[in-house]
Amino acid sequence: MSLPATTKALVLQKSPTPKKPAYDDVVLVDRPVPELKTGELLVKTGAVAFNHREVWIRKRMYPGVVFGSVLGADGAGTVIASGTKDDPLVNKRVFLTPSRGWDNDPVAPESIFGILGGGANPPIGTFSEYIVVERDQVIATPSHLNDVQAAAWPLGGVTAWRAAMVNGEVQPGQNVLITGIGGGVALIAMQLCIAKGASVYVTSGSPEKIQRAVQAGAKGGVNYKDQEWPAQLASLLKKSIRSQLDVVVDSGGGDVLGKVSRVLKPGGRVVCYGMTASTTITFTMRDVLKNQKLLGSTMGSRRDLIEATNFLAQHRIVPLVSHVLDGLESAEEGFEILKRGDQFGKVVIKVHEPQSRPKL
Repeated sequence: MSLPATTKALVLQKSPTPKKPAYDDVVLVDRPVPELKTGELLVKTGAVAFNHREVWIRKRMYPGVVFGSVLGADGAGTVIASGTKDDPLVNKRVFLTPSRGWDNDPVAPESIFGILGGGANPPIGTFSEYIVVERDQVIATPSHLNDVQAAAWPLGGVTAWRAAMVNGEVQPGQNVLITGIGGGVALIAMQLCIAKGASVYVTSGSPEKIQRAVQAGAKGGVNYKDQEWPAQLASLLKKSIRSQLDVVVDSGGGDVLGKVSRVLKPGGRVVCYGMTASTTITFTMRDVLKNQKLLGSTMGSRRDLIEATNFLAQHRIVPLVSHVLDGLESAEEGFEILKRGDQFGKVVIKVHEPQSRPKL
């Protein structure tokens, strides 16, 4: 098999004309495929997925950005070559670990933490037809997923797992609230908690997204645009065996504790993995006296991702995909979908057809 000499890749380019607010360009370019070194693999990309991080990078709202770098943290495909002789990974379907610097430590990264795409640490991104990646930074794709579904998993999966299962300590039979349903992390957290045996409730600003979450297994939901949503949530919980929340998995920040305090049990946990509503969280003496816990949570380790993937495979969870676009040249459409915020699940680009299809 002859290996490709070049690859098309989507790179970040500084806008030649000043824009207010800032929004830099992305361009599809041809780049040489580096020669493989020992311990490296060449992956033929089957699909890549967007995260809101890519939008923030273009808006200059993300640290450590390098112009000319390839974008994208999520990608899945097939190993077509290895720098290691007789490598058993060749022809295997894999997805890429989306970060570096956090391997096994149960609490925090062991070294400088970095995420694929848009920066120098590490200096690779997934929005490329072919990717050279370290051999120990890929994970076998579960057999029940195709490449589009697998690309929708890594960054959102490890973030949701860390928030819900590691920091939230969600257990069977518990009541869990997941805020901001519709994005990739929130939906995966919902799927993980349901598979664990918890009763899941959701918030969203869209009645349609709440309805779709219920169709996917949530017990119910409330619209956070309604000032009375905490009382409505309390009414929903009264219909359950246990009328209090055990865990809240939050992406908004702000006064989330004030909103859920009356229905969060003493000693209950609020795990925040994002602050889309406010860059602060109010924590009062009321919460202290109730022994309630507020924990920050961001992505996770490679070990977390492996454990999450094993759980995903065991329960045959399929990450929810909102839109599937065709080819890297359609990337701008994906950015527009994320900017509108009307997706329910991940926005994925199909790059290549897989060499072999998974058994379903």
